Amino acid sequence: MNVTVVDHPLVQHKLAILRDKNTGSKDFRELMAEVSMLMAYEAMRDLELDPVTIETPLTRMEARMLSGKKLALVAILRAGLIMVDGILRLVPAARVGHIGLYRDPQTLNPVEYYAKLPEDIRGRRVFLTDPMLATAGSAVHAIQVLKNSGAQHIKLMSIIAAPEGIARVEREHPDVEVVVAAIDDHLNDHGYIVPGLGDAGDRIYGTK
Repeated sequence: MNVTVVDHPLVQHKLAILRDKNTGSKDFRELMAEVSMLMAYEAMRDLELDPVTIETPLTRMEARMLSGKKLALVAILRAGLIMVDGILRLVPAARVGHIGLYRDPQTLNPVEYYAKLPEDIRGRRVFLTDPMLATAGSAVHAIQVLKNSGAQHIKLMSIIAAPEGIARVEREHPDVEVVVAAIDDHLNDHGYIVPGLGDAGDRIYGTK
């Protein structure tokens, strides 16, 4: 299974507050960004490093810095934006792309209404953000959009996933690694993750 669960105590602590129905939109937004930033440490563990020579106040030394491999953060609108905001604190030079999708309430299938990606997406390592990996319809569609645009190295980052969503990504895009903070129990009849945290977009922006 090409899935990494970030079970760090700080992530799990903040996730518990995110799940709480009494957590307001302001705190929810801040926590989503913080959890995303913490998850990025694990998701970016395999970034390449190059040796560089620097001079400390005492002496010259060989250190290591990120190689020239470029990064792209691509948000599935709208909820994925808050994750990008958090990750940009770590890698502010990353380019940002957007894929606009909404889920048809009847079929639960994704409907694409917008896509804007860095022109050089083919040469970048892509981190696709989608807070809730439920049916995975949106994620699978977005991954295909990225691949059609030439992206070759893609990781999907979600805060919470359902087993059904993970299984679908593995089935349709087995080359894509999934990084999550939790794998929940199941999907309900409306395609929501249980126990989950509700509709992430509504809780982020205070809408219903």
